[in-house]
Amino acid sequence: MTQKAASTKSASRAPASQRALAIDASSDSQTIGGLVSVTIDGRELKVPMGTSILEAARQLGIHIPTLCHHEDLCVAGVCRVCVVEVEGQRTLQASCAYPITSPIRVNTHTRAVRQARRHVIDLLLSTHYGDCYACVRNNNCELQSLAKEYGVDFFRFGHPKEPRYSTDQSSHSVIRDMNKCVLCRRCVRTCIDLQEVGVLEATGRSAETKISTFMDRPLGEVICINCGQCINRCPTGALRANDPTDEVWAAIDDPTKHVVIQTAPSPRAGIAECFGMEPGTPLTLEMNTALRRCGFDKVFDTNFTADLTIIEEGTELILRLYKALVKKEATALPQFTSCSPGWIKYIEHFYPEMLPHVSSAKSPQQMFGAIIKTYYAQINNLNPENIVTVALMPCSAKKFECNRPEMCDSGYKDVDYGLTTRELAKMISEAGIDLPKMPKSDFDDPFGKETGSGVIFGATGGVMEAAIRTVVELVCGIKIENLFDHADVIPVRGFDGVKYAELPIAKVGPVPAILAHLVPDWKWLEGATLKVGVCHGTANAKKVLEDIKAGGKFSECHFIEFMACPGGCLGGGGQPIPTSPSIRAARAKAIYSEDSRSEVRKSHENPAVLEIYSNFLKDGPCGHLSHKLLHTHYTPRGKYIGSAGGI
Repeated sequence: MTQKAASTKSASRAPASQRALAIDASSDSQTIGGLVSVTIDGRELKVPMGTSILEAARQLGIHIPTLCHHEDLCVAGVCRVCVVEVEGQRTLQASCAYPITSPIRVNTHTRAVRQARRHVIDLLLSTHYGDCYACVRNNNCELQSLAKEYGVDFFRFGHPKEPRYSTDQSSHSVIRDMNKCVLCRRCVRTCIDLQEVGVLEATGRSAETKISTFMDRPLGEVICINCGQCINRCPTGALRANDPTDEVWAAIDDPTKHVVIQTAPSPRAGIAECFGMEPGTPLTLEMNTALRRCGFDKVFDTNFTADLTIIEEGTELILRLYKALVKKEATALPQFTSCSPGWIKYIEHFYPEMLPHVSSAKSPQQMFGAIIKTYYAQINNLNPENIVTVALMPCSAKKFECNRPEMCDSGYKDVDYGLTTRELAKMISEAGIDLPKMPKSDFDDPFGKETGSGVIFGATGGVMEAAIRTVVELVCGIKIENLFDHADVIPVRGFDGVKYAELPIAKVGPVPAILAHLVPDWKWLEGATLKVGVCHGTANAKKVLEDIKAGGKFSECHFIEFMACPGGCLGGGGQPIPTSPSIRAARAKAIYSEDSRSEVRKSHENPAVLEIYSNFLKDGPCGHLSHKLLHTHYTPRGKYIGSAGGI
């Protein structure tokens, strides 16, 4: 078996008015249009033509404050906090939006520059309603930091005494308080450019300008996919997650309730940032101890149901392929993953005609909830009515997912509350716990057995890699290590927006016992080539879906992984703020390191998964009981407002 892979980097999808003023340049200094000399605060540097003054200053280690600028987004240049003095220019220039096309001299901290920045901050504060100490972003607010940096100790141009707008709490996932908005348009650029959803836009003119939705409807009534990427890039508290921590504390304090929590891999790779540690610092075992000290009765690993998802979703793929290749019946291929609730909401709104391609398997979060309120309740003689299931997730869309009416197949609400990484960090601090100093402890049984495949669900390409590890071994009858060193499926890893890979199946092995009730043999797969795709961010999802509609190479795929958030779950809307490419890379490194250290690295070898099929889901993967509890359906929705099944 050989493998080949291709990747495609996506260009900016922003409207022309919101794209960076960049010039394609050669790095060859001997070429016209190559390197250009710039002198900043007396220090000279040669940079590629088109480099912004801000980028050049950062290369020199010179600090220029910013507010509307973000590494993930196109240039806006609207806040003017980053203004500098360019010699020979009549006015101050926004350094984030000024491309260097000829030799220039720049001064970053002259009296005029400092005064201008101070006035900009004063003007922003004059329209910014709210008390910092009562704000969710207190001590992690960029506007607050700028005010401190420039010594703002009174409101030069006044300060609002009353809120101008009502707070929008209509969404299960995202709360909007436009009284705290500074019109930086980061949320707009995130929604338009990064995610290509377009829920938010600047409306009105002059003093009446505001960030609004279609027809100024509440967020819960428009096509928001709940991904929370706008929250992660908002510099203030104008956007925040819908926080259920008060309800979780109430459940913990209720002696009649048995409260369990499941923890996804990505929060464990990010929560250290909330306690002043470097991104990617692993605190998995310390967090287990902290959760027990908070009062949770059991602490489980979502990796268990990630492995369960691989078995169920993989079996569904095999059944679709068998139907198409052997029975010659029409079936929806390629099969799409269903782990990301933001992605599911996106396809429900924008491509409802392609919903048959989505796997019916629930996400690991929802599978765990259903298992807790059935199997776990039975073996522990607990009344499901008294079980409260909490999910620690990196994702604000998970809050919407656990409130879907479809997610009650256990006879109860599968997952009662979804907590983000930031919200759990707050709970830990409320309990007086210093997380990094906690002793280490393991997850609780019977769902404490993790695998490396479950861990890597947190990174883009992780679901696909986990599936490939299992499919290769179950179908081909050989070890994945024979094809990929250390079982690391490199062709589907990395942060390229779109990836494609082919895996020829040169030979097949016997059908394993767990799948023997579904197919008689694998001969129909011998000589076939498994074609897979991976993408992250819904702008890239659109690119792949449009390629499929046009009959492109992705239409020939058998299985495609979609994740709504950039970088996958580790870049989710509930992760610590700030976020950036380097931070997401550090979190990914932590995830892959945990995978490499795992004793068991393949989903089909998880003993807890094999046990539940033996003792509870006795009719096997995609059997009657597993289909009832672990599978679901999704709802075509409106493209602007309203929908067949409700927003």
